[in-house]
Amino acid sequence: MSIETIKVPDIGGAEGVEVIEICVAVGDQVAEEDSLIVLESDKASMEVPSPMAGKVVSLKIENGDSLSEGDIILELETDATAETTVDAQPAESSSVQSEQQSASNPATVEAVKDEVVSESAAATRIEKVVVPDIGGAEAVDVIEVCVQSGDQVAEGDSLVVLESDKASMEIPSPFAGLVVSLSIEEGASVSEGSALLEMEVAAMEVAAGQAPQKTAQETTAQETIEPSAPKESKAAVVSAENNSEIPSPAFASERLTTPSVSSEEEKPFKGDNVYAGPAVRKLAREMGLDITSLKGSGPRSRITKDDLKAFVKQKLTEKPSGTTASSIPTVPEVDFSKFGDVEVESLSKIHKVTAFNMHRSWLNVPHVTQFDDADLTDLEDFRKSLKAEAEKRGVKVTPLPFLLKAAALALKANPKFNASLHADGEHMVYKHYVHIGVAVDTPAGLMVPVLRDVDKKSIWDLAAESTELAQKAKDKKLMPADMQGGCFTISSLGGIGGQGFTPIVNTPEVAILGVSKLTVKPVWNGQEFEPRKMLPLSLSYDHRAINGADAGKFFVYLNGLLADVRRMVM
Repeated sequence: MSIETIKVPDIGGAEGVEVIEICVAVGDQVAEEDSLIVLESDKASMEVPSPMAGKVVSLKIENGDSLSEGDIILELETDATAETTVDAQPAESSSVQSEQQSASNPATVEAVKDEVVSESAAATRIEKVVVPDIGGAEAVDVIEVCVQSGDQVAEGDSLVVLESDKASMEIPSPFAGLVVSLSIEEGASVSEGSALLEMEVAAMEVAAGQAPQKTAQETTAQETIEPSAPKESKAAVVSAENNSEIPSPAFASERLTTPSVSSEEEKPFKGDNVYAGPAVRKLAREMGLDITSLKGSGPRSRITKDDLKAFVKQKLTEKPSGTTASSIPTVPEVDFSKFGDVEVESLSKIHKVTAFNMHRSWLNVPHVTQFDDADLTDLEDFRKSLKAEAEKRGVKVTPLPFLLKAAALALKANPKFNASLHADGEHMVYKHYVHIGVAVDTPAGLMVPVLRDVDKKSIWDLAAESTELAQKAKDKKLMPADMQGGCFTISSLGGIGGQGFTPIVNTPEVAILGVSKLTVKPVWNGQEFEPRKMLPLSLSYDHRAINGADAGKFFVYLNGLLADVRRMVM
């Protein structure tokens, strides 16, 4: 072990810079690049990182002290390596001769080589990754596993996605490595400390361009093995090794002073008028946090990394009160038992998720709903004529397969409806596939299974598939993939009743078709009124993507197909 004195590096020529925070204490174990202190000048605040790993033996400064380049910060106890020879006197000739004789011994050389090979073989280890602190939530569902065995992941890459009653959250990888085995699967329930997977990670990371340090014995052996290589003095070797650990003045100045904007990542984060170090600001950028809304717990209300983590944890676990995230006043809590007997039941998870999604869509989408009636007189006559054939096929033909087929053809003829707004709000994503969701009422809540490639399937195929998916929804056997990828949704209340309603768009889709109860109405045919079977339809759409004229064209095309089923094959 050796004691190293850590001094203030080049800080851009600033003098008398105030110490506003000491990030370590006596006895702390610090890693290379960990922050030791935070300095603040008239122009900027800066963190001073540790040039090496070790244990803090003593502190030479206090909060409020004024420091300049070269002032002593603290003393570190480090592992004894080649640098312990920095202050050593030149070895006596007899000692040098003794070392050379030992190195010339073939047994010694082979032992050194075997040791190097052994260290290289142990360069990896198996790490078990568990669920970190998730705010005390228990039995949280795993809704997505983002990796699989054999994947190479980087530090910070998402491993799994969890969903509680309050929020969904991604669990990042704590280090880089190779996924060896998975301990969970989609649908599993986990809590803090539950095993996720095992990873093979590097046992020791060596900085790029930096060779591992050699002991005096290894250095001597190397000189013996390669006698033709020019020998360097011990002082020169030590100097080179020290330079690889302690930043040069130019590097320290570049790192500690206010950085210049050289890339998109280095642009100043919103919140330059608050106290926060560069590392904290970078972490805030990565987490997408506005640090102006945070209250710092450090000296002079300085924001620390712990403040960022505590803020995120609070947002994941807190219950809304007073106002929502969008500053919308919430309904006050009322004690209904004061007025009579009550019974309280917990909402199902599906009900909670549906409520959240509908609320999000209603807040984000400017809804417009248009109404029209489709003449299904001829279609109903044709559908009833298929009853015998349907019984032979073992399927039941309802109006829904015809609605699905007509909607698919209308989506292809009106591409604006078969699209989604890009997340940046500046592009439209047009889809070359036609997947349609069908809202199904189940005892557990509303579910929307998706029928794929509807435009390529026959009425018989759609009748069988829609019946099968509706039954799976009622039996709670739908998989997450069965409810994803929809381009358009049909919500039917025809079996219940009603003359119309305003369905909420199922974002990121841009439209939804509401179907009400078929009724017989008198319709003027040019000479007289005649009874016709009319189906009330409600088309809700996202006015950011679709205009009223577009909706009118969609309705005209759709109603034409439903009025004359022969058009569906043209």
